[in-house]
Amino acid sequence: MLAEAFAPLPHAFRVATSFSGRNWRLRERNAGAAQILSRTANLPLLLCELLHARGVGAGDVDDFLYPTLKRLLPEPLLLSDMHKAVERAKAAIERGEKIAVFGDYDVDGSCASALLCEFFTALGQPASVYIPDRMTEGYGPNGPALLKLKDEGASVVITADCGAAATAALRVARDAGLDVIVLDHHAVEMSPPALAHVNPNQPGDSSGLKHLCATGVTFLFLVALNRSLRASGWYVANGFAEPDLREHIDLVALATVCDVMPLVGVNRAFVRMGLARLSTLARPGFAALAQIANVTPPCTPHHLGFVFGPRINAGGRVGRCSLGVELLIAKTGAEALAQSLDLHNRERRAIESTIMDEAMALAAVQLDSPILLLDGDGWHSGVVGIIAGRLRERFNKPAFAIGFEGEIGRGSARSVPGFDLGAVVRAACAKGILDGGGGHAMAAGVSLRREKLEEFRAFLAAHGTAAETHCAAAKVISIDALASCAGSTVSLTDEIGRLGPFGAGNAEPLLALPDVRVAFADVVGRDHVKLQLQGDDGARLEAIAFRSASAPLGQGLLASRGKPVHVAGYLRADEWNGRRRVQLRVEDAAAAGV
Repeated sequence: MLAEAFAPLPHAFRVATSFSGRNWRLRERNAGAAQILSRTANLPLLLCELLHARGVGAGDVDDFLYPTLKRLLPEPLLLSDMHKAVERAKAAIERGEKIAVFGDYDVDGSCASALLCEFFTALGQPASVYIPDRMTEGYGPNGPALLKLKDEGASVVITADCGAAATAALRVARDAGLDVIVLDHHAVEMSPPALAHVNPNQPGDSSGLKHLCATGVTFLFLVALNRSLRASGWYVANGFAEPDLREHIDLVALATVCDVMPLVGVNRAFVRMGLARLSTLARPGFAALAQIANVTPPCTPHHLGFVFGPRINAGGRVGRCSLGVELLIAKTGAEALAQSLDLHNRERRAIESTIMDEAMALAAVQLDSPILLLDGDGWHSGVVGIIAGRLRERFNKPAFAIGFEGEIGRGSARSVPGFDLGAVVRAACAKGILDGGGGHAMAAGVSLRREKLEEFRAFLAAHGTAAETHCAAAKVISIDALASCAGSTVSLTDEIGRLGPFGAGNAEPLLALPDVRVAFADVVGRDHVKLQLQGDDGARLEAIAFRSASAPLGQGLLASRGKPVHVAGYLRADEWNGRRRVQLRVEDAAAAGV
């Protein structure tokens, strides 16, 4: 069982600096409010304490615990330009015009492209899909590719997860008489010269849907388009059954999790319902990936983010960029496509490992910099985003990783909560320091010339104070509840699991186990530390600290064999040989009794 409600302390268990250099806080609770919510909603007190900590009131409990599209799906026409986009697409369908989809090569772009492709195919008007080559064309629409689509007969192009910043390319398309509908979610300072720009993160959009990924935006577009076609009698007149968009909700779930969108509002319904759909493995591509990765349903957000997502991404990183879309829409041949993506994923991991060693050596001489800016010749542009993410995790500060081919560098960056990296990149573009760039608050991409690298470093240094403030805040971890080895049961994980799906915007509850002994600790697999924790009563709990053996956390745990520690982590239950077992995924630890 979890311990009784507790009051906030300056440092939880006096942990001012843990093995990973963070300090712990006990999350403040309002026991009275939680008790009222428990009586009102007829729910366990623990669950209500965690709900209250997330700001969920009595009137929001059902939407939070039982999210459905029926209750949470927003009105699509709230999005700027949505009506214009729907009317143009509807006209193209009615006149039998050729529609082309121009998608990004990541998971979100692949899912949005597949969603559009499947919808138009169901209407008897298959759309051609164009995914640019990451190495030769870079990110987003380009003039030559758009003109090629026009030459092939397309009169309408719909961009998926790209296009918002492609001003020059869309101007070329417009001048050539090609109508472009942009479906995107990347923040921009001004709208591109498109026929319609549907993007909740564009200036002037008042929809309140900034938390949607591009596939979510695309889903709303198809909801509105489907509704318009139904109202006009198009389906009846042309003898087509109305597509059931719920059959494609698995794509929206995958994209939402992999693009790290906040799991709030309709995103909770997208992921909850999408996981149920994906778990049926009705989509041949998912069934093939599940077989290769030894995934047994039911699927979880973990499977989306760490099993399916990386493999679908692998084609865009080190293989053929269209492989992800091809797998998602495949009716036959999915096994061969999944094998190719799995092979590319293994290749990606090998490349990543080599570059990571170089990046860590370079980072060692930049430890005083509030923002890391690392570069290397030949660093593969398909893995620099992963490298930046690993650096951000290891050093708890914003990080850029840039790979140069000759004088041109392409890179990615990852940030800490609160520091808007996308805004910094856009400002650098406006000053002419970067040739191109954009992204979200937490992730961005850049391109620049080698001669501008030091100027960019100085530009980042000017934002160092703001970055340091948010880095300091990110070093604080908040403990949601106390647990023990004996009380860490399957039933406890089930109760906590009712708050899911977990991810950005709805963090999984972080539990602390104070004063437990490290009965066993050893390195397993690829840099992981496997543990067995023991309480004063002799009860034991299996635990693991991923990717930590060479990091301070893992080294601290390995040095604590037989010693008492405080451990913070996430309690998980999984299936093993027909029985469910509990394991703690360690987030942090600190020496006890000091």
